[in-house]
Amino acid sequence: MDILSLFVVVPVLTILGLLLTKGLAQVRIVSMVGSIIQLGMAINLVFAYFRERAINDSVMLFTRDILWFQNFNIHYAIGVDGISVALLLLTTIVVLAGVFISWKVDDLPKEFFISLLVLSTGVYGFFISLDLFTMFVFYEIAVIPMYLLIGIWGTGPKEYSAMKLTLMLMGASSVLLVGVLGIYFNSNADGGELTFNILEIAKVNIPFEAQKLFFPLTFVGFAVLGALFPFHTWSPDGHASAPTAVSMLHAGVLMKLGGYGIFRVALFLMPEGAMDWSWFFIILSATGVIYGAFGALRQTDLKYINAYSSVSHLGMVLFALLMFNKTAYNGAILQSLSHGLMTALFFALIGMIYGRTHTRDITKLGGLLKVIPFISVIYVVAGMASLGLPGFSGFVAEMNIFVGAFQNEQLFYRIATIVSVSAIVVTAVYTLRVVGIMLMGKVTNPEYLDLPKTTWFEKTGILLLLIPVVGMGVAPLWISDMVMDSIKLFMQ
Repeated sequence: MDILSLFVVVPVLTILGLLLTKGLAQVRIVSMVGSIIQLGMAINLVFAYFRERAINDSVMLFTRDILWFQNFNIHYAIGVDGISVALLLLTTIVVLAGVFISWKVDDLPKEFFISLLVLSTGVYGFFISLDLFTMFVFYEIAVIPMYLLIGIWGTGPKEYSAMKLTLMLMGASSVLLVGVLGIYFNSNADGGELTFNILEIAKVNIPFEAQKLFFPLTFVGFAVLGALFPFHTWSPDGHASAPTAVSMLHAGVLMKLGGYGIFRVALFLMPEGAMDWSWFFIILSATGVIYGAFGALRQTDLKYINAYSSVSHLGMVLFALLMFNKTAYNGAILQSLSHGLMTALFFALIGMIYGRTHTRDITKLGGLLKVIPFISVIYVVAGMASLGLPGFSGFVAEMNIFVGAFQNEQLFYRIATIVSVSAIVVTAVYTLRVVGIMLMGKVTNPEYLDLPKTTWFEKTGILLLLIPVVGMGVAPLWISDMVMDSIKLFMQ
């Protein structure tokens, strides 16, 4: 079996293993082993990518193409470049960390971990797909389990949040499907046969009028999952009601499908339509960057703070993708990776704090540094990464985004860049505000003096996310070079 198909097969085999388990301990062990295998596969793929790239300058590596449905020329076509490999590695890290953070889940644990694995299967399949229809199928597989994960295992108004999330994303999927079919029916503009294959369509000059019509549909269809303003409202409510591991996968992995889909499909296949519509979506994405930052500043619930922060940081991804230069593209992908790690780390820490104090309201917390020092120190580190402190992943990503964006000489682009940069200051304010209120000072509640210590599985999940956040900031060149190498091939 090829190296990429294993990313779909191994989670499915893990699910089958879970169906045969009996007892909570077996469920945990099978989920952990399956996730460790997936991480090992991703690490092996990184080394295999560098070996193959040294001798092969194809746009995509490890490709495979199997006819799936002949009448519509649908194929199981897969392949990866450096961007796909990096996002696969991110996914395996977050999934494994989520398994450790969910170690204490005892309400329908088998069903919970199966749902997580179904979600991850859809994400893996999406990142390796080169056929638009197959990619869309995996996209739906990744989104659907969120309804169950929030509606069954969530907290608060979980039914409302699950329904709102599902309806918003299904609506976006409908718009996306129209865009995908529009691309398909224009894929023979040069006289060939209709195809869903991304690499084949890229060779075709889709008519400009068709690009003008279908680019915004495709962009919005993907961008809703990337929290595009004003379609972002499903995300904060979904985060607030989701269990910890689901919030981690939701923000850390699932929302990355939006930016990746825009880059791989909308921009790659319809560049003229992208240029024509760029001004409009730059306004929306820049608004999202600022709105998300100020939204986070006004919140007191830890999950809502992190959710609105995600709207801001992912707005930077969409903003950078519309700048049409290599530096900004590099920043967009690095920001996707950095945000995936940081936000998963934040949600893991928030889950630990809530599990001990039974509140997420920062006004009711205080002095936690004295009673849970490990969690508190890591929260400060994650906060420094979020506000873009040098030495962490956020700095590398944001520098590429804003330097690349400012390279556009048109006044409109530069004004939009200056406006978006101001969000960094607001991010610093709400991050330091949370740290000051929640962690510093006297212990506000005497009951907090006896909070449980951090367990081994919690520390393992945290370190899985913290190490790459620091590593990407200290030694970014290997991942940046891998991403930039793929961008150069993409822009040829």
